[in-house]
Amino acid sequence: MDTFVKDMMRKQIVSIDVSLTVKAAAKIMEDTGVSCLVVTETNIPIGILTERDFVTRVTSLDKTSSTPVRNIMSIPLITASPNDTARKLAELMKEKNIHKLPVMEGTRLVGIVTATDLIRKCVIDSDSDMRQICNSFAQMAF
Repeated sequence: MDTFVKDMMRKQIVSIDVSLTVKAAAKIMEDTGVSCLVVTETNIPIGILTERDFVTRVTSLDKTSSTPVRNIMSIPLITASPNDTARKLAELMKEKNIHKLPVMEGTRLVGIVTATDLIRKCVIDSDSDMRQICNSFAQMAF
């Protein structure tokens, strides 16, 4: 039996407007305890800001805390559908070397799924299909 993104995604999504600064985004991440923010423009998801973006695009490039999020977010926004299978999710994460995927239903943001969510689901579901997904996914470099 297939496991779907909707079975493992989290519905609590923290998003920010593209006009915010790096400092404001970092404060929101700290206050909410999340490792990524979905970036929106006129309430439409357009990018994602992850802890990795802070390291690779802020710290290593000497950007200031007043740098707009627009200048450091990851784009284009790669998303999953709630009806995608865990296998498809793992393959997409591996192919794109990403660990966090917003979940879209049409044009509506409905959740987020992370590599940790996928691994947690693999540990809970011990059927052979999920073990194969985990084995394939474990080969991805974190």
